[in-house]
Amino acid sequence: MIESYKKSSYSDLGINYDFLQDNLVYSSKNVLRGLHYQEKFPQGKLVSVIEGEIFDIAVDIRKGSSTFGKYIAIELSAENKCQLFIPCGFAHGFVVLSNSATFSYKVDNYYAPKYDRGIAFDDPTLGINWQLPLADLQLSDKDKKHPNLLDITDLFE
Repeated sequence: MIESYKKSSYSDLGINYDFLQDNLVYSSKNVLRGLHYQEKFPQGKLVSVIEGEIFDIAVDIRKGSSTFGKYIAIELSAENKCQLFIPCGFAHGFVVLSNSATFSYKVDNYYAPKYDRGIAFDDPTLGINWQLPLADLQLSDKDKKHPNLLDITDLFE
């Protein structure tokens, strides 16, 4: 048995979010999703992998933050059972390293498609090494069209 979430344990760590929804995403090898965020209804997320392995990224997009434009990267897998908490004000993306992956995330705000936004995965300002040759990455048409971080005006304060 794995206890994947216990509110009191996260509260002890200073993570006091009321998660409203759980989502599951299934993706194949080399599929990259992101870097996504919601403009008006930001989401805090608790992410983990149920099957397979991913390379997960969270980018600070809060304009006044001392870590604005910096990112954290971690490999999440069914084997290592690690989780990543991504607070509001961060963009999120991942690429699948295994043949397939089932990715789980809890969110503290509902999905609002009208306010769905993104940042270019290959933004040179961010300098993210996605752990795979860029030519091998598979992106949706939507994810190919996101602007670079410094070209976005509707970021969080």
